[in-house]
Amino acid sequence: MNLASQSGEAGCSQLLFANFNQDNTSLAVGTKSGYKFFSLSSVDKLEQIYECTDTEDVCIVERLFSSSLVAIVSLKAPRKLRLIVCLEESLYVHNIRDMKVLHTIRETPPNPSGLCALSISNDNCYLAYPGSATIGEVQVFDTVNLRAANMIPAHDSPLAALVFDASGTKLATASEKGTVIRVFSIPEGQKLFEFRRGVKRCVSICSLAFSMEGLYLSASSNTETVHIFKLEIQKEKPAEEPTTWGGYFGKVLMASTTYLPSQSPVESHV
Repeated sequence: MNLASQSGEAGCSQLLFANFNQDNTSLAVGTKSGYKFFSLSSVDKLEQIYECTDTEDVCIVERLFSSSLVAIVSLKAPRKLRLIVCLEESLYVHNIRDMKVLHTIRETPPNPSGLCALSISNDNCYLAYPGSATIGEVQVFDTVNLRAANMIPAHDSPLAALVFDASGTKLATASEKGTVIRVFSIPEGQKLFEFRRGVKRCVSICSLAFSMEGLYLSASSNTETVHIFKLEIQKEKPAEEPTTWGGYFGKVLMASTTYLPSQSPVESHV
């Protein structure tokens, strides 16, 4: 979560960024004086495992799982990146071992906020990014086979947030309107769930996040609230048994009609 825009508020004078790594084993914190990593192995207290003070005003710091590979963006040099993921009108797919460019997606719709999502699954590794600057289209790219996988018409207004679940088989989306959150199957693009966050008031969705097992989805907004949705398919209720003698007799009568022919043959004699 980027707090750089709120750095002038009370209590946020030092903290600029806070986020978990992909497997939720550590917490990354960016501050005006550098960045730190904390271990989440204990729930009693946060154990600091690394600190760097040679980079000022760290507004984004991302750690790749539990590795030593870290992506950093500083307010001092916002166009100088240690690891480039998404540019305003293009995307680059890098080999994580040697950082060589494997594929370039050029001439993407204007994406000034750098909105994109990458699945962490090795089996279903997809990249999602806006397919339009005016409506909520999602382009899904297969980063293993390096080819376009699907285009999902998710919303009527432009996209505001994207996130994959841990398995890479579900994608949650929210638009700039912020009233409806949808979940789609990947790569098919079938709508699985639709959640209404609000009706009357439009809000700015700050982030979406799946739980590790994929059973819950959370959404935070500029209203300082967090909504948590449960992803479950409603089962059809079984037919209720009749509670009265008349109801039971009617059920037996209806069942007996299945044993009779739908139309009896009529013989005519002259």
